[in-house]
Amino acid sequence: MTTIYIRNMVCNRCIMVVKGELERLGVHPLKVTLGEAVLEQELDPEQKTRLAAAFSELGFALIDDRKGQLIEKIKNLIVALVHQDNNDLKTNLSDYLSSRLHHDYTYISNLFSEVEGTTVEKYFIAQKIERVKELLVYDELTLSEIAYQLNYSSVAHLSNQFKKVTGLTPSHFKNIKAEKRKPLDKV
Repeated sequence: MTTIYIRNMVCNRCIMVVKGELERLGVHPLKVTLGEAVLEQELDPEQKTRLAAAFSELGFALIDDRKGQLIEKIKNLIVALVHQDNNDLKTNLSDYLSSRLHHDYTYISNLFSEVEGTTVEKYFIAQKIERVKELLVYDELTLSEIAYQLNYSSVAHLSNQFKKVTGLTPSHFKNIKAEKRKPLDKV
């Protein structure tokens, strides 16, 4: 059994696409999750080359180095936390990442900043703001409900952070709704 690590997987649709591509290439995964796929056996060099080319066409990439794998795990944990596991948002981000990655948060934070050129916290805030945009566009929740769901201390805190990141107030954004959202892999 072997695990391959894949860059730019950000949602359940990505999991479906990666699984389909692996099967199309004759590699039957045991399990596919955000950022990784568990395979029955090692890929031979030819399979790895074909897979890398196929993934590249789909916007994904194989990750061979340990640091790159850890960075991708950090990103995937944050994406899952913000976009799927809202209940865990009440936990401290550093504790959340440290406990799941089994590394000291200082190491995680320094590595992320070194490789990505931004802090873990800024990446987390960017993901939260994208989630706020998504919820504003859906127009199903009030700003108070969105603030509560994403664990903001107040609507004012959410609004200030939103304006700082986007240059717009949430209500102005909601009114224009014009292509202001980014794909998660571009955040």
